[in-house]
Amino acid sequence: MATNLSINMELLDTALEVGGFKTKRETVDQALREFIQRRRSAEILDLFGKVEYDDDYDYKATRLRGQ
Repeated sequence: MATNLSINMELLDTALEVGGFKTKRETVDQALREFIQRRRSAEILDLFGKVEYDDDYDYKATRLRGQ
């Protein structure tokens, strides 16, 4: 799929240099991967305090059953 984007070349060149990538495509692909990972991590952090745990759950017993 051909895409025509207007990208800030100064940012792209800096990312290329800092990342040590060989191509602009590698640079953009990695930047997108890191963006997605960071956003998904933020979503997980938002769950802190919202997940209810069963006080009677024994994780050690569950671990021992797997052996």
